[in-house]
Amino acid sequence: MTTPATPFPPDPNAPGQPIPCIRPLGRKAVKTDSRTLRLARYLTTALPPPPPSADWTKGITAWGIMLNDTLGDCTIAGAGHAIQVWSANAGSETTVTDSDIETAYEQWDGYDPSDPSTDQGGVELDVLNDWRKSGLAGHKLLAFAAANQANLDEIRQAIALFGGVYIGVSLPLTAQGQAEWIIAPDNGSGNAAAGSWGGHCVFVVGYDETTFTCISWGQLIKITLPFWQAYCDEAYALIGADWINTGGQAPSGLDASQLLGDLAIVTGTAQPTNIVPCAKCGFWHGVIEAIGTAIGEAKFGE
Repeated sequence: MTTPATPFPPDPNAPGQPIPCIRPLGRKAVKTDSRTLRLARYLTTALPPPPPSADWTKGITAWGIMLNDTLGDCTIAGAGHAIQVWSANAGSETTVTDSDIETAYEQWDGYDPSDPSTDQGGVELDVLNDWRKSGLAGHKLLAFAAANQANLDEIRQAIALFGGVYIGVSLPLTAQGQAEWIIAPDNGSGNAAAGSWGGHCVFVVGYDETTFTCISWGQLIKITLPFWQAYCDEAYALIGADWINTGGQAPSGLDASQLLGDLAIVTGTAQPTNIVPCAKCGFWHGVIEAIGTAIGEAKFGE
């Protein structure tokens, strides 16, 4: 599933460092489930257009590779980078340890350190379900919903509202060594074919008019819009507990107490109430009602 790693530069997090051609990937084939909630259902017409740009990197430079230099654990590393981004923006940055990353890779993706053949990567939907149920090193994923990766405005809304999106890409061989993911000609070789290199999971932390920005292998990588449209094949909006500061607000301005209140309603700790689009942001906080209903069912998304 994974490919051998090449030696890294002395400081792989330093700006401007080249990206080695061969690095482990680890995203298995896309898995779908009819029970997985769809974000589009909860974005109302009252919601303003997404801002022209968003950047939740918060000046972080030391992202850490989270073992994705030697293991195909990108599905876990993507979750770890989400926690970094959320915590940094909502309060104080927290970085999940490599030990905890490896433990999650073992428990959620079946990796056995004593058996290299088990380094086979993971399925994004399965990882998100496990994260929601078990937490990652104490960091809770409250809920998630599938976003339409082909609808760029929906993706931008998800990034602006929730501090990023968790995506899967079927990388072509032409992406090897690219510091920015762009469409490259293959001259008939087939090297530009989707998935010719393999599947990869990354957390996307920002965008502007012409690119998205993701975290991969401990670095920020720009993704051009043509590349995204050609190779991104799954995306999820995540609601993480770390995206909530002590004042009850998400950094994007969403009222986290309202979100959590809706979650409490549908998990049986309160009676349902009439949930309407938020007058402040236009978002259906009732998304948590639907997701929470599914959360209350043990087989949600599986």
